[in-house]
Amino acid sequence: LLDDLLAYSRAGRHLHKPEWIDTEELVRDVTYLLAPPPGFVLDVCSPLPKVFGERVPLETVLRNLIGNAIKHHDHPETARVEVAASESDGFVEFVVADNGPGIEAAHHDRIFQVFQTLKPRDQVEGSGMGLAVVKKIVENQGGRILLTSAPGQGATFCFTWPQVKGAEGVSG
Repeated sequence: LLDDLLAYSRAGRHLHKPEWIDTEELVRDVTYLLAPPPGFVLDVCSPLPKVFGERVPLETVLRNLIGNAIKHHDHPETARVEVAASESDGFVEFVVADNGPGIEAAHHDRIFQVFQTLKPRDQVEGSGMGLAVVKKIVENQGGRILLTSAPGQGATFCFTWPQVKGAEGVSG
């Protein structure tokens, strides 16, 4: 819980040196580190673009979204996550979609609040901070995050991320 509170309080602070990030490689690294169960499928709609910025915040966002798709799936061994991205007006719009149980519309705003989970605390691991951290990071980057979901239809998180942040005129 303390680690999660620290992550939330640090979200948006510039603690790391900006660099070029191969987002396709980052998605694969994050998924590998999450150690999904056998049968889990990651579909990356290649190619994902490169962005210039701090790696850790983007990694945190992707780790939470992909990790939640695995953790909250009724049958994680059949979980499927698709990651896609498109570039527009200086931003990249990332889409992380899963085939999990879905989320009722009444809970779409609530899940981005601190300490919120959809299941009783004794039935879920985590503190309920993950999506609050994700939202804070995305918004501090100048982006936005949206959720489209319904029970039985999986969840699709779309978030925007600056193409280049912290280095005007840097090429890669």
